[in-house]
Amino acid sequence: MVKQLHAYFYGRVQGVGFRFTAVELARQSGINGWVMNLDDGRVEVVAEAEEDSLKDFLDQLQQRFSRYIRDAQSEWLDAAGEFRDFRIKF
Repeated sequence: MVKQLHAYFYGRVQGVGFRFTAVELARQSGINGWVMNLDDGRVEVVAEAEEDSLKDFLDQLQQRFSRYIRDAQSEWLDAAGEFRDFRIKF
């Protein structure tokens, strides 16, 4: 089932390649959406795909950046179907 993942990552997650890695992982897995640095130091991710693909994407991000992520919050929603690719949002 296609779902939407809305996640926030806390810690030292800016300036470590998080957004570029998220784009690479998402594109490899056919995930659509975006990733963005927030002014308060968090990184926000909105992604849509099959639920299993999103869980794998989330796991990969958490594993690759485990020494930088202090906390993460995620919410699962119904997919809106509004994205056609995955990109960095400014």
